[in-house]
Amino acid sequence: MRKLLLLLSFFLAAATPALAQPAAREIAYGSAQLQKLDFYKANRGDAPLVVFIHGGGWKRGDKDNATGAEKISHFTGKGYAFASVNYRLVPDATVEQQAQDVADALGWIVGHARELGVDPRRIVVMGHSAGAHLAALIATDPGYLQKAGWGVDKLAGVVLLDGAAYDVPKQMREGPRVMGKTYQAAFGSEPTRQRALSPTLQAAAPNARDFLILHVQRDDGTRQSEALGRALTAAGARVKVQGFEGRGLRGHMQINRELGDPGYPATAVVDRFIDAVTAR
Repeated sequence: MRKLLLLLSFFLAAATPALAQPAAREIAYGSAQLQKLDFYKANRGDAPLVVFIHGGGWKRGDKDNATGAEKISHFTGKGYAFASVNYRLVPDATVEQQAQDVADALGWIVGHARELGVDPRRIVVMGHSAGAHLAALIATDPGYLQKAGWGVDKLAGVVLLDGAAYDVPKQMREGPRVMGKTYQAAFGSEPTRQRALSPTLQAAAPNARDFLILHVQRDDGTRQSEALGRALTAAGARVKVQGFEGRGLRGHMQINRELGDPGYPATAVVDRFIDAVTAR
């Protein structure tokens, strides 16, 4: 009987479909090969939208593999549309061009909001690692979104997942040595450029109005997240900074891979934030 039950359980598990995920529509928002995004339509019109920006040290990563196992299904299941954005990578592009790619992707979406079934007043941008830096940069330096025909004041909210390099000069002085070549390749050695690419140092108003800044227990990520939160709060933004369990590279990857899993603590925090900022 026990063997029969085990065999039955095996066949039931095999027959049970994975968590349903809507089909992606790949959209080119520019002419370069990497200027593309995957769009997942909500099950209703005029939906809020979560736009995800992948990490990868500004030099790697992809819209297809950086969203985690459950993120897309989770947010579309809550009635949100979801988009995952590719951008050109270092060394073939600069960080400035990457930020403009992200802004241009948002501009394309806004310009086609009716066609996509998206409410352009309820767009939340979310990024992990280097993607968190890029999300923070376009939300604090208004030039990128202005060039894309939009504005930081129109972002409903910003969710940052265990980013760093929010203050580039400080990150390059105090961050892990193992990342030194990555930071050098992305930000160079010119102090004025490094400051211009630092969301913390660009945090004087205007900025996006609401930020959720999450980090795991990495010393540099914690310091950088808290400092960005203080700078944004001083400039008048509404900011919540919160830490979660997880250390080193394992924790850094976990917050991205497990976000959307109802059992992962950050999921409920992100849900409450997005629900609140898209209800206003």
